[in-house]
Amino acid sequence: MCETGEVTVGPPVPADAVEDDHPRDACGVFGVYAPGAPVAHLTYDGLLMLQHRGQESAGMAVSDGDTITIVKDMGLVTNVFDDRTLAPLKGHLAIGHTRYSTTGSSTWRNAQPVYREPGESGFALGHNGNLTNTEALAREAGMLPGTVSSDSDLVAELIGAAFPADEDSHSDGRDLERALVEVLPRLRGAFSFVLMDTAHVIGVRDPNGFRPLCLGKTDTGWVLASETPALDVIGAHFVREIDPGEMIVIDATGWRSERPFPAERIDPKLCLFEFIYIARPDSNLYGKEVHGARKRMGELLAEQAPVEADMVMGVPQSGVPAAEGYAERSGIPYGQGLVKNAYAHRTFIAPSQELRSQGVRRKLNPLKRNVAGKRLVVVDDSIVRGTTQRAIARLLREAGATEVHVRITSPPYKWPCFYGVDTGTRSELLAANMSVSEMQDYLGVDSLAFLGLESLERAVGAPGAGFCNACLTGNYPTEVPVRFTKGMLESDGADPGPDAYVDDPAGTERG
Repeated sequence: MCETGEVTVGPPVPADAVEDDHPRDACGVFGVYAPGAPVAHLTYDGLLMLQHRGQESAGMAVSDGDTITIVKDMGLVTNVFDDRTLAPLKGHLAIGHTRYSTTGSSTWRNAQPVYREPGESGFALGHNGNLTNTEALAREAGMLPGTVSSDSDLVAELIGAAFPADEDSHSDGRDLERALVEVLPRLRGAFSFVLMDTAHVIGVRDPNGFRPLCLGKTDTGWVLASETPALDVIGAHFVREIDPGEMIVIDATGWRSERPFPAERIDPKLCLFEFIYIARPDSNLYGKEVHGARKRMGELLAEQAPVEADMVMGVPQSGVPAAEGYAERSGIPYGQGLVKNAYAHRTFIAPSQELRSQGVRRKLNPLKRNVAGKRLVVVDDSIVRGTTQRAIARLLREAGATEVHVRITSPPYKWPCFYGVDTGTRSELLAANMSVSEMQDYLGVDSLAFLGLESLERAVGAPGAGFCNACLTGNYPTEVPVRFTKGMLESDGADPGPDAYVDDPAGTERG
Protein backbone atom coordinates (compact mmCIF):
# COMPACT_ATOMS: atom_id res chain seq x y z
CA MET A 1 0.00 0.00 0.00
CA CYS A 2 1.41 3.40 -1.00
CA GLU A 3 0.55 6.64 0.69
CA THR A 4 1.62 10.23 0.53
CA GLY A 5 3.76 11.56 3.32
CA GLU A 6 4.31 15.20 4.23
CA VAL A 7 3.65 17.68 1.46
CA THR A 8 4.96 21.17 1.98
CA VAL A 9 2.75 24.07 0.96
CA GLY A 10 3.97 27.41 -0.31
CA PRO A 11 2.38 30.65 -1.45
CA PRO A 12 1.02 30.70 -4.99
CA VAL A 13 2.76 32.67 -7.71
CA PRO A 14 0.48 34.45 -10.21
CA ALA A 15 0.60 32.91 -13.68
CA ASP A 16 1.47 36.27 -15.25
CA ALA A 17 4.08 37.24 -12.69
CA VAL A 18 7.09 36.85 -14.91
CA GLU A 19 8.29 37.57 -18.41
CA ASP A 20 11.43 36.57 -20.23
CA ASP A 21 12.33 37.40 -23.81
CA HIS A 22 13.52 33.89 -24.60
CA PRO A 23 11.65 30.63 -25.20
CA ARG A 24 10.83 29.00 -21.87
CA ASP A 25 10.79 25.26 -21.54
CA ALA A 26 8.16 23.55 -19.48
CA CYS A 27 10.13 21.31 -17.13
CA GLY A 28 13.05 19.10 -16.26
CA VAL A 29 12.53 15.50 -15.14
CA PHE A 30 14.74 13.04 -13.27
CA GLY A 31 14.37 9.49 -12.01
CA VAL A 32 16.65 7.08 -10.15
CA TYR A 33 16.48 3.45 -9.03
CA ALA A 34 19.56 2.75 -6.90
CA PRO A 35 19.32 0.42 -3.87
CA GLY A 36 21.75 1.40 -1.14
CA ALA A 37 22.26 4.92 -2.52
CA PRO A 38 20.90 8.20 -1.07
CA VAL A 39 18.35 8.63 -3.84
CA ALA A 40 16.85 11.86 -2.45
CA HIS A 41 20.26 13.54 -2.49
CA LEU A 42 20.98 12.18 -5.97
CA THR A 43 17.65 13.57 -7.15
CA TYR A 44 18.45 16.94 -5.57
CA ASP A 45 21.77 17.13 -7.44
CA GLY A 46 20.12 16.04 -10.67
CA LEU A 47 17.42 18.70 -10.36
CA LEU A 48 20.07 21.37 -9.80
CA MET A 49 21.48 20.49 -13.23
CA LEU A 50 17.97 20.82 -14.69
CA GLN A 51 17.08 24.09 -12.93
CA HIS A 52 17.36 26.04 -16.20
CA ARG A 53 14.40 24.09 -17.58
CA GLY A 54 11.99 25.31 -14.90
CA GLN A 55 12.27 27.82 -12.06
CA GLU A 56 8.72 28.09 -10.73
CA SER A 57 8.51 24.97 -8.59
CA ALA A 58 10.44 21.86 -7.69
CA GLY A 59 9.56 18.54 -6.15
CA MET A 60 10.47 14.92 -5.69
CA ALA A 61 8.83 11.63 -4.76
CA VAL A 62 10.80 8.95 -2.88
CA SER A 63 9.85 5.37 -2.05
CA ASP A 64 11.30 2.82 0.37
CA GLY A 65 9.28 0.01 -1.21
CA ASP A 66 6.24 0.50 1.03
CA THR A 67 5.29 4.18 0.86
CA ILE A 68 5.74 7.10 -1.49
CA THR A 69 6.67 10.40 0.15
CA ILE A 70 6.33 13.59 -1.86
CA VAL A 71 7.85 16.98 -1.08
CA LYS A 72 7.22 19.89 -3.46
CA ASP A 73 6.91 23.65 -3.25
CA MET A 74 7.10 26.85 -5.28
CA GLY A 75 10.56 28.21 -5.94
CA LEU A 76 14.01 27.03 -6.95
CA VAL A 77 15.43 23.63 -6.04
CA THR A 78 17.60 25.21 -3.34
CA ASN A 79 14.55 26.98 -1.88
CA VAL A 80 12.45 23.84 -1.71
CA PHE A 81 15.05 21.39 -0.41
CA ASP A 82 17.70 21.55 2.30
CA ASP A 83 19.26 19.11 4.75
CA ARG A 84 16.13 19.20 6.90
CA THR A 85 13.75 18.27 4.07
CA LEU A 86 16.09 15.71 2.49
CA ALA A 87 17.08 13.84 5.67
CA PRO A 88 13.78 11.93 6.19
CA LEU A 89 13.44 10.99 2.50
CA LYS A 90 14.72 7.42 2.71
CA GLY A 91 14.35 4.87 -0.05
CA HIS A 92 15.86 3.25 -3.12
CA LEU A 93 13.87 4.89 -5.92
CA ALA A 94 12.79 8.45 -6.62
CA ILE A 95 11.68 10.89 -9.30
CA GLY A 96 12.11 14.66 -9.40
CA HIS A 97 10.77 17.64 -11.31
CA THR A 98 11.45 21.31 -11.98
CA ARG A 99 8.56 23.23 -13.51
CA TYR A 100 7.81 26.16 -15.71
CA SER A 101 4.09 26.33 -16.43
CA THR A 102 2.75 26.24 -19.97
CA THR A 103 -0.54 24.46 -19.28
CA GLY A 104 -2.13 25.17 -15.92
CA SER A 105 -1.57 28.07 -13.59
CA SER A 106 1.65 28.75 -11.72
CA THR A 107 0.49 27.63 -8.30
CA TRP A 108 1.48 25.00 -5.76
CA ARG A 109 -1.44 22.86 -6.89
CA ASN A 110 0.28 22.30 -10.23
CA ALA A 111 3.75 21.70 -8.81
CA GLN A 112 4.98 18.18 -9.57
CA PRO A 113 5.34 15.24 -9.13
CA VAL A 114 1.61 14.58 -9.38
CA TYR A 115 0.36 11.76 -7.12
CA ARG A 116 -2.58 9.38 -7.47
CA GLU A 117 -3.58 6.38 -5.36
CA PRO A 118 -5.82 4.09 -7.43
CA GLY A 119 -6.92 0.78 -6.00
CA GLU A 120 -4.27 -0.90 -3.86
CA SER A 121 -1.43 1.00 -5.48
CA GLY A 122 -0.18 4.55 -5.89
CA PHE A 123 2.10 6.32 -8.32
CA ALA A 124 3.78 9.66 -8.93
CA LEU A 125 4.34 11.40 -12.28
CA GLY A 126 6.56 14.17 -13.62
CA HIS A 127 5.96 15.65 -17.08
CA ASN A 128 8.07 17.69 -19.50
CA GLY A 129 6.12 18.90 -22.51
CA ASN A 130 2.60 19.87 -23.45
CA LEU A 131 -0.34 17.81 -24.72
CA THR A 132 -2.30 19.14 -27.67
CA ASN A 133 -5.48 17.10 -27.12
CA THR A 134 -6.08 17.79 -23.42
CA GLU A 135 -9.65 19.04 -23.87
CA ALA A 136 -10.64 16.15 -26.13
CA LEU A 137 -9.25 13.63 -23.64
CA ALA A 138 -11.04 15.27 -20.73
CA ARG A 139 -14.29 15.33 -22.67
CA GLU A 140 -13.98 11.67 -23.66
CA ALA A 141 -13.36 10.77 -20.03
CA GLY A 142 -16.48 12.65 -18.94
CA MET A 143 -14.59 15.17 -16.85
CA LEU A 144 -16.34 18.46 -16.19
CA PRO A 145 -14.61 21.72 -17.25
CA GLY A 146 -12.38 23.02 -14.48
CA THR A 147 -11.92 19.67 -12.75
CA VAL A 148 -8.46 19.12 -14.29
CA SER A 149 -5.89 21.80 -13.55
CA SER A 150 -3.25 20.86 -16.15
CA ASP A 151 -2.44 18.33 -18.84
CA SER A 152 -0.15 16.54 -16.39
CA ASP A 153 -3.03 16.30 -13.92
CA LEU A 154 -5.23 14.87 -16.68
CA VAL A 155 -2.66 12.21 -17.58
CA ALA A 156 -2.47 11.14 -13.94
CA GLU A 157 -6.26 10.86 -13.84
CA LEU A 158 -6.34 8.75 -17.00
CA ILE A 159 -3.60 6.44 -15.74
CA GLY A 160 -5.33 6.05 -12.39
CA ALA A 161 -8.61 5.20 -14.12
CA ALA A 162 -6.83 2.48 -16.12
CA PHE A 163 -5.76 0.62 -12.95
CA PRO A 164 -7.83 -2.49 -12.17
CA ALA A 165 -10.52 -2.09 -9.56
CA ASP A 166 -9.75 -3.67 -6.17
CA GLU A 167 -12.45 -6.26 -6.54
CA ASP A 168 -11.42 -7.25 -10.07
CA SER A 169 -7.95 -8.60 -9.41
CA HIS A 170 -5.08 -8.78 -7.00
CA SER A 171 -2.14 -6.71 -8.18
CA ASP A 172 0.96 -8.48 -9.48
CA GLY A 173 2.97 -5.26 -9.19
CA ARG A 174 2.76 -4.26 -12.86
CA ASP A 175 -0.47 -2.25 -12.77
CA LEU A 176 1.27 1.05 -13.56
CA GLU A 177 3.02 -0.43 -16.57
CA ARG A 178 -0.20 -1.89 -17.98
CA ALA A 179 -2.13 1.33 -17.34
CA LEU A 180 0.50 3.25 -19.28
CA VAL A 181 0.30 0.86 -22.23
CA GLU A 182 -3.46 1.54 -22.32
CA VAL A 183 -3.29 5.34 -21.90
CA LEU A 184 -0.17 6.43 -23.79
CA PRO A 185 -1.45 5.79 -27.35
CA ARG A 186 -4.33 8.20 -26.65
CA LEU A 187 -2.00 11.13 -25.92
CA ARG A 188 -1.01 13.68 -28.55
CA GLY A 189 1.68 16.33 -28.39
CA ALA A 190 4.92 16.47 -26.41
CA PHE A 191 5.63 14.41 -23.31
CA SER A 192 8.70 13.05 -21.63
CA PHE A 193 7.43 11.39 -18.47
CA VAL A 194 9.10 9.95 -15.40
CA LEU A 195 6.83 7.84 -13.19
CA MET A 196 7.22 5.63 -10.16
CA ASP A 197 5.33 3.31 -7.88
CA THR A 198 6.87 1.54 -4.90
CA ALA A 199 8.85 -0.88 -7.07
CA HIS A 200 9.46 0.70 -10.49
CA VAL A 201 10.79 3.84 -12.12
CA ILE A 202 9.49 4.37 -15.66
CA GLY A 203 10.54 6.79 -18.38
CA VAL A 204 8.43 7.53 -21.47
CA ARG A 205 9.11 9.66 -24.54
CA ASP A 206 6.40 10.68 -27.01
CA PRO A 207 6.49 9.22 -30.55
CA ASN A 208 8.09 12.40 -31.92
CA GLY A 209 10.62 12.79 -29.13
CA PHE A 210 9.98 16.53 -28.90
CA ARG A 211 11.59 16.73 -25.46
CA PRO A 212 14.84 14.93 -24.56
CA LEU A 213 15.19 12.03 -22.14
CA CYS A 214 18.21 9.81 -21.52
CA LEU A 215 19.24 6.72 -19.57
CA GLY A 216 22.29 6.45 -17.32
CA LYS A 217 23.97 3.81 -15.13
CA THR A 218 25.22 4.21 -11.55
CA ASP A 219 27.19 1.69 -9.49
CA THR A 220 24.01 0.38 -7.91
CA GLY A 221 21.25 1.23 -10.37
CA TRP A 222 19.86 3.31 -13.19
CA VAL A 223 18.98 6.94 -13.86
CA LEU A 224 16.62 8.84 -16.18
CA ALA A 225 17.12 12.55 -16.91
CA SER A 226 16.09 15.28 -19.32
CA GLU A 227 19.75 16.16 -19.99
CA THR A 228 23.10 14.41 -19.62
CA PRO A 229 24.62 16.87 -17.07
CA ALA A 230 22.12 15.50 -14.54
CA LEU A 231 23.86 12.14 -15.03
CA ASP A 232 27.34 13.63 -14.82
CA VAL A 233 26.77 15.36 -11.49
CA ILE A 234 25.91 12.12 -9.70
CA GLY A 235 28.67 10.10 -11.38
CA ALA A 236 26.32 8.15 -13.65
CA HIS A 237 27.54 6.77 -16.97
CA PHE A 238 25.53 7.81 -20.04
CA VAL A 239 23.98 4.73 -21.67
CA ARG A 240 21.82 6.19 -24.44
CA GLU A 241 18.95 8.50 -25.28
CA ILE A 242 15.46 7.09 -24.88
CA ASP A 243 14.02 6.58 -28.36
CA PRO A 244 10.92 8.47 -29.48
CA GLY A 245 7.92 6.32 -28.58
CA GLU A 246 9.89 4.18 -26.13
CA MET A 247 9.03 3.28 -22.53
CA ILE A 248 11.85 2.21 -20.18
CA VAL A 249 10.84 0.21 -17.09
CA ILE A 250 13.41 -0.03 -14.26
CA ASP A 251 13.08 -2.37 -11.30
CA ALA A 252 15.13 -4.81 -9.22
CA THR A 253 15.94 -6.91 -12.31
CA GLY A 254 17.42 -3.97 -14.27
CA TRP A 255 15.72 -2.18 -17.15
CA ARG A 256 13.69 -3.27 -20.12
CA SER A 257 12.32 -1.47 -23.15
CA GLU A 258 8.69 -1.42 -24.26
CA ARG A 259 7.14 0.11 -27.40
CA PRO A 260 3.55 1.11 -26.57
CA PHE A 261 2.93 3.26 -29.67
CA PRO A 262 2.03 2.02 -33.16
CA ALA A 263 4.99 2.12 -35.56
CA GLU A 264 3.29 4.58 -37.90
CA ARG A 265 3.33 7.27 -35.19
CA ILE A 266 7.10 7.15 -34.66
CA ASP A 267 8.58 10.24 -36.32
CA PRO A 268 11.58 11.80 -34.51
CA LYS A 269 11.20 15.58 -34.16
CA LEU A 270 13.46 16.82 -31.37
CA CYS A 271 12.84 20.51 -30.67
CA LEU A 272 15.50 22.45 -32.57
CA PHE A 273 15.54 25.09 -29.83
CA GLU A 274 17.07 22.54 -27.47
CA PHE A 275 20.28 23.18 -29.43
CA ILE A 276 19.71 26.92 -29.88
CA TYR A 277 18.80 27.90 -26.33
CA ILE A 278 17.04 25.47 -23.99
CA ALA A 279 19.60 22.76 -23.25
CA ARG A 280 22.74 23.33 -21.21
CA PRO A 281 25.89 23.79 -23.34
CA ASP A 282 27.42 20.69 -21.73
CA SER A 283 24.44 18.53 -22.74
CA ASN A 284 24.64 15.91 -25.47
CA LEU A 285 21.71 15.48 -27.85
CA TYR A 286 21.67 13.25 -30.92
CA GLY A 287 25.24 12.40 -29.95
CA LYS A 288 26.34 16.04 -30.34
CA GLU A 289 27.56 18.41 -27.63
CA VAL A 290 25.37 21.51 -27.55
CA HIS A 291 28.28 23.90 -26.96
CA GLY A 292 29.98 22.82 -30.17
CA ALA A 293 26.77 23.24 -32.14
CA ARG A 294 26.30 26.77 -30.82
CA LYS A 295 29.86 27.69 -31.67
CA ARG A 296 29.33 26.43 -35.24
CA MET A 297 26.16 28.53 -35.44
CA GLY A 298 28.30 31.60 -34.77
CA GLU A 299 30.86 30.56 -37.37
CA LEU A 300 28.22 30.14 -40.07
CA LEU A 301 26.54 33.38 -39.01
CA ALA A 302 29.83 35.21 -39.53
CA GLU A 303 29.97 33.83 -43.08
CA GLN A 304 26.33 34.66 -43.78
CA ALA A 305 26.15 38.11 -42.16
CA PRO A 306 29.60 39.76 -41.94
CA VAL A 307 30.03 43.30 -40.68
CA GLU A 308 32.94 45.63 -39.90
CA ALA A 309 33.31 45.94 -36.15
CA ASP A 310 35.82 46.21 -33.31
CA MET A 311 34.53 43.53 -30.92
CA VAL A 312 32.23 40.50 -30.87
CA MET A 313 30.32 39.85 -27.65
CA GLY A 314 27.69 37.32 -26.62
CA VAL A 315 24.55 37.86 -24.58
CA PRO A 316 25.00 35.63 -21.51
CA GLN A 317 24.74 32.72 -21.42
CA SER A 318 23.50 30.97 -24.56
CA GLY A 319 24.89 33.64 -26.90
CA VAL A 320 28.48 33.27 -25.67
CA PRO A 321 29.55 30.09 -27.54
CA ALA A 322 28.13 31.46 -30.79
CA ALA A 323 29.92 34.78 -30.21
CA GLU A 324 33.19 32.87 -29.83
CA GLY A 325 32.53 31.14 -33.13
CA TYR A 326 31.60 34.39 -34.86
CA ALA A 327 34.79 36.04 -33.62
CA GLU A 328 37.04 33.17 -34.73
CA ARG A 329 35.53 32.98 -38.21
CA SER A 330 35.35 36.76 -38.76
CA GLY A 331 38.73 37.62 -37.26
CA ILE A 332 37.13 40.30 -35.08
CA PRO A 333 38.36 40.16 -31.46
CA TYR A 334 36.07 38.53 -28.93
CA GLY A 335 35.36 40.32 -25.67
CA GLN A 336 32.90 40.49 -22.80
CA GLY A 337 30.44 43.33 -22.96
CA LEU A 338 27.82 42.29 -20.41
CA VAL A 339 27.91 40.81 -16.92
CA LYS A 340 24.94 38.69 -15.86
CA ASN A 341 23.56 38.72 -12.34
CA ALA A 342 23.24 35.02 -11.55
CA TYR A 343 20.66 35.73 -8.85
CA ALA A 344 18.17 37.61 -11.05
CA HIS A 345 16.37 34.75 -12.75
CA ARG A 346 13.60 36.57 -14.57
CA THR A 347 12.50 39.91 -15.94
CA PHE A 348 9.28 40.78 -14.13
CA ILE A 349 6.29 42.15 -15.98
CA ALA A 350 5.89 45.87 -15.47
CA PRO A 351 3.28 48.38 -16.71
CA SER A 352 5.70 50.49 -18.79
CA GLN A 353 8.59 49.96 -21.19
CA GLU A 354 10.87 51.89 -18.85
CA LEU A 355 10.12 49.54 -15.97
CA ARG A 356 10.51 46.49 -18.23
CA SER A 357 13.90 47.79 -19.29
CA GLN A 358 14.78 48.26 -15.64
CA GLY A 359 14.12 44.54 -15.22
CA VAL A 360 16.79 43.82 -17.83
CA ARG A 361 19.19 46.04 -15.86
CA ARG A 362 18.70 43.74 -12.89
CA LYS A 363 20.01 40.86 -14.98
CA LEU A 364 22.64 42.48 -17.21
CA ASN A 365 25.16 45.25 -16.73
CA PRO A 366 27.60 46.56 -19.37
CA LEU A 367 31.39 46.54 -18.99
CA LYS A 368 31.83 50.17 -19.94
CA ARG A 369 35.58 50.11 -20.53
CA ASN A 370 35.19 47.17 -22.89
CA VAL A 371 32.45 48.67 -25.04
CA ALA A 372 33.07 52.43 -24.99
CA GLY A 373 34.03 53.80 -28.39
CA LYS A 374 33.63 50.44 -30.13
CA ARG A 375 31.56 49.05 -32.95
CA LEU A 376 29.98 45.93 -31.44
CA VAL A 377 28.64 42.67 -32.85
CA VAL A 378 26.14 41.40 -30.28
CA VAL A 379 25.31 37.70 -30.69
CA ASP A 380 22.15 36.24 -29.18
CA ASP A 381 20.14 33.06 -29.69
CA SER A 382 16.67 34.37 -30.58
CA ILE A 383 14.26 37.28 -30.56
CA VAL A 384 10.80 36.56 -29.18
CA ARG A 385 9.21 39.83 -28.02
CA GLY A 386 12.31 41.98 -28.44
CA THR A 387 12.18 43.44 -24.93
CA THR A 388 15.59 42.20 -23.86
CA GLN A 389 17.44 43.04 -27.09
CA ARG A 390 15.98 46.54 -27.16
CA ALA A 391 17.06 47.19 -23.59
CA ILE A 392 20.53 45.73 -24.25
CA ALA A 393 21.05 48.02 -27.23
CA ARG A 394 20.15 50.99 -25.06
CA LEU A 395 22.50 49.85 -22.28
CA LEU A 396 25.41 49.44 -24.67
CA ARG A 397 24.89 52.83 -26.29
CA GLU A 398 24.67 54.46 -22.86
CA ALA A 399 27.98 52.74 -22.06
CA GLY A 400 29.56 54.41 -25.09
CA ALA A 401 29.25 51.90 -27.94
CA THR A 402 29.35 53.71 -31.29
CA GLU A 403 27.55 50.96 -33.25
CA VAL A 404 25.48 47.94 -32.25
CA HIS A 405 25.08 45.13 -34.79
CA VAL A 406 22.85 42.27 -33.64
CA ARG A 407 23.34 38.74 -34.97
CA ILE A 408 20.87 35.97 -34.08
CA THR A 409 21.77 32.27 -34.24
CA SER A 410 18.28 31.19 -35.35
CA PRO A 411 15.83 32.23 -38.07
CA PRO A 412 13.06 34.70 -37.10
CA TYR A 413 10.78 33.23 -34.42
CA LYS A 414 7.32 33.62 -36.00
CA TRP A 415 5.07 30.85 -34.68
CA PRO A 416 4.07 29.81 -31.14
CA CYS A 417 5.03 26.41 -29.77
CA PHE A 418 2.42 23.85 -28.74
CA TYR A 419 4.93 21.28 -27.51
CA GLY A 420 6.10 22.56 -24.15
CA VAL A 421 7.81 25.90 -24.80
CA ASP A 422 6.02 29.03 -23.65
CA THR A 423 6.30 31.95 -26.10
CA GLY A 424 2.85 33.52 -25.92
CA THR A 425 0.53 34.34 -28.81
CA ARG A 426 1.58 35.09 -32.36
CA SER A 427 0.60 38.71 -31.87
CA GLU A 428 3.36 38.91 -29.24
CA LEU A 429 6.09 37.54 -31.51
CA LEU A 430 8.07 40.42 -32.98
CA ALA A 431 9.13 38.62 -36.17
CA ALA A 432 5.54 37.60 -36.91
CA ASN A 433 4.49 41.23 -37.07
CA MET A 434 7.53 43.09 -38.44
CA SER A 435 10.00 42.77 -41.29
CA VAL A 436 13.69 42.49 -40.44
CA SER A 437 14.22 46.17 -41.24
CA GLU A 438 11.27 47.14 -39.05
CA MET A 439 12.64 44.99 -36.24
CA GLN A 440 16.02 46.68 -36.65
CA ASP A 441 14.42 50.09 -36.22
CA TYR A 442 12.33 48.93 -33.26
CA LEU A 443 15.35 47.49 -31.47
CA GLY A 444 17.40 50.61 -32.14
CA VAL A 445 20.37 48.77 -33.66
CA ASP A 446 22.58 49.54 -36.66
CA SER A 447 22.03 46.18 -38.34
CA LEU A 448 20.19 42.93 -37.68
CA ALA A 449 20.67 39.49 -39.24
CA PHE A 450 19.41 35.96 -38.56
CA LEU A 451 21.01 32.59 -39.27
CA GLY A 452 19.25 30.69 -42.04
CA LEU A 453 17.47 27.41 -41.27
CA GLU A 454 19.70 25.32 -43.52
CA SER A 455 22.82 26.76 -41.89
CA LEU A 456 21.33 26.20 -38.45
CA GLU A 457 20.71 22.52 -39.10
CA ARG A 458 24.19 22.19 -40.61
CA ALA A 459 25.65 23.70 -37.45
CA VAL A 460 23.88 21.13 -35.31
CA GLY A 461 25.71 18.48 -37.30
CA ALA A 462 23.22 15.61 -37.05
CA PRO A 463 22.39 14.77 -40.68
CA GLY A 464 19.29 12.64 -41.04
CA ALA A 465 18.09 13.39 -37.52
CA GLY A 466 14.54 14.67 -37.20
CA PHE A 467 13.79 18.13 -35.82
CA CYS A 468 10.73 20.20 -35.04
CA ASN A 469 11.16 23.72 -36.45
CA ALA A 470 7.50 24.77 -36.30
CA CYS A 471 8.26 27.97 -34.38
CA LEU A 472 10.43 29.07 -37.31
CA THR A 473 8.43 27.72 -40.25
CA GLY A 474 4.85 27.19 -39.08
CA ASN A 475 5.05 23.54 -40.17
CA TYR A 476 3.72 21.69 -37.14
CA PRO A 477 4.55 17.96 -37.23
CA THR A 478 1.35 16.90 -35.43
CA GLU A 479 -2.24 18.00 -35.19
CA VAL A 480 -2.95 21.02 -32.99
CA PRO A 481 -6.33 22.54 -32.09
CA VAL A 482 -7.48 24.75 -34.95
CA ARG A 483 -8.69 27.46 -32.58
CA PHE A 484 -5.16 27.59 -31.20
CA THR A 485 -3.89 28.46 -34.67
CA LYS A 486 -6.54 31.13 -35.11
CA GLY A 487 -6.31 32.54 -31.60
CA MET A 488 -2.64 31.59 -31.28
CA LEU A 489 -2.73 30.01 -27.85
CA GLU A 490 -5.61 32.07 -26.49
CA SER A 491 -7.83 29.54 -24.70
CA ASP A 492 -11.46 30.52 -24.19
CA GLY A 493 -12.47 27.34 -22.40
CA ALA A 494 -15.12 26.52 -24.99
CA ASP A 495 -15.72 23.00 -26.25
CA PRO A 496 -13.72 22.87 -29.50
CA GLY A 497 -16.12 20.39 -31.08
CA PRO A 498 -15.38 17.47 -33.40
CA ASP A 499 -13.54 19.54 -36.04
CA ALA A 500 -11.14 21.16 -33.63
CA TYR A 501 -7.97 19.59 -34.99
CA VAL A 502 -6.11 20.16 -38.26
CA ASP A 503 -3.03 18.58 -39.80
CA ASP A 504 -1.58 21.80 -41.20
CA PRO A 505 -2.20 24.73 -38.88
CA ALA A 506 0.37 26.83 -40.68
CA GLY A 507 -1.51 26.42 -43.94
CA THR A 508 -4.80 27.15 -42.18
CA GLU A 509 -3.43 30.39 -40.77
CA ARG A 510 -1.97 31.51 -44.08
CA GLY A 511 -5.12 30.55 -45.95
